[in-house]
Amino acid sequence: MSALFNFKSLLQVILLLICSCTYIHSQWPSLLDRYRDHGVLSAFWKMARVGERASPYVSIACILMAVSQLNS
Repeated sequence: MSALFNFKSLLQVILLLICSCTYIHSQWPSLLDRYRDHGVLSAFWKMARVGERASPYVSIACILMAVSQLNS
């Protein structure tokens, strides 16, 4: 089943995107900063900002998702 139609898979994809964008932005800030105002690509910059500002909540969500993945 596609990740778009399965809610659990959709949450996993969103969490992985947020974590990946945050990591990329912390390592190479200019890579995402240059696309800040460029339509579709600005979504990656926004995900990095969410990951930076809501870091404890994102990490807790990642841990919970990993535990639920192990249980299924």
